[in-house]
Amino acid sequence: MTVKQLSLPELTEACVRLGVPAVGLWREPVQAYGVQAAARLVRDAGLVVTSLCRGGFLTATDPGQRAAALADNRAAVDEAAALGTDTLVLVSGGLPPGSRDLPAARERVADALAELAPYAGERGVRLAIEPLHPMFASDRCVVSTLDQALELAERFPADQVGVVVDTYHLWWDDRAPAAVARAGAAGRIHSFQLADWVTPLPAGVLNGRGQLGEGAVDLREWRERVDATGYRGLIEVELFNDELWARDGVDLLTEVAERFVTHALRSGE
Repeated sequence: MTVKQLSLPELTEACVRLGVPAVGLWREPVQAYGVQAAARLVRDAGLVVTSLCRGGFLTATDPGQRAAALADNRAAVDEAAALGTDTLVLVSGGLPPGSRDLPAARERVADALAELAPYAGERGVRLAIEPLHPMFASDRCVVSTLDQALELAERFPADQVGVVVDTYHLWWDDRAPAAVARAGAAGRIHSFQLADWVTPLPAGVLNGRGQLGEGAVDLREWRERVDATGYRGLIEVELFNDELWARDGVDLLTEVAERFVTHALRSGE
């Protein structure tokens, strides 16, 4: 999604040329290209699929909408398995229309996980709950902190349900470092994503993620914090930004890789 202006073939070619070993995929372009075709494309390029994004949106109270959401999430699990990734990222969903009950919405997420986690586990896929910044709680994600995500995940085996550590959404939370340690100790960090926080925020807040090193987040500190838990998985860079999407995709990917080395890696890595 960071370079959504590139087609999947263009993306895989650029990753190979730049030495980027892995890619996180989104369902919409994968579905448009064809799940099996996308799996072959990435596999033949020698790339690893780090995660598939996204499932979730599990807070509906209407029985028909709930059933449709569960069916869509089972399909997402199947797509992840076909792509060869063991991680499906979940964005929980916002408040249903007319509701102000955040705890009840989170419980509906838990109820849905109880149905989805065994299904995913049987297919070798882990569900990774991603907490989003509180500004998205009403319409997109009632899970706003890593502690809240862990409270849901810890009801299930760690090889079935874990969490996403995303610097864009968590950098502000002074309880997040302890939650990172808690998640890492239990083997529940299933995805680690980097993006920076820049101000002023754009009018379309959702697409305001900053390029690495341009904002307020100490990215290397977050990298070292996650490393300290024993996490040895790959690290994703996830940027939603209209200005970045207007640029040449290969040039942007080149810059992302360079900034990752500068702002996330330690000297000599």
